[in-house]
Amino acid sequence: MTANLTSKATFDFVSVLSQAAAAYRGERDTLPSAEILVNALLQAEKSAKQEGLTYPFESLLGKWQLCFATGTKKVRERGTNVLGKGLYVPKFMRVNVSFNATLAQDSDRDEISNQVEFGPVLLNLTGPVQYLSKKNLLAFDFNQMLISLFGRVVYNRPMRSGKVKTEDFYNQPVAKLPFFGFFLVTEDFIAARGRGGGLAFWIRET
Repeated sequence: MTANLTSKATFDFVSVLSQAAAAYRGERDTLPSAEILVNALLQAEKSAKQEGLTYPFESLLGKWQLCFATGTKKVRERGTNVLGKGLYVPKFMRVNVSFNATLAQDSDRDEISNQVEFGPVLLNLTGPVQYLSKKNLLAFDFNQMLISLFGRVVYNRPMRSGKVKTEDFYNQPVAKLPFFGFFLVTEDFIAARGRGGGLAFWIRET
């Protein structure tokens, strides 16, 4: 079933996430609290599972700014991880993720780019992706690092810490790779749960 965000069941959480996106951009005054935003994300995730929503990789293409994220913490009594409270990414730091489709017609090797800007310093990690559209799972591995200072590249080399070589990446099962499970994708924002259990919310770069 393809995504449809017009039903009454999706109205509340879509409104909260839309408010967060607009406020983070400075188009509205008030950001929803972290608790309200986490609840909206959990409701969106539950709705996606109930409705069996799927999203094509093409709907993820472009550049997205990380707006909000939660970590996880381990509960000793349960021996399991639970969601942290979450926080908005400070405005003085920009964290972006980009998904790019290959330009070659005979290739399905798409790319992810994760970029962090802090003052004059820019860190950019890139690598290949695998996308399972039936499960909305995007597996990735970073294998190239670029660092620039005041707009000048000072480091640009392959990463030794990459889990697998690019040629072997596509033969790896998704369960063994870092991944995002997307449960909400719109023109304005996207949301996913990471392999570690945390939630992330991005808004489209304008």
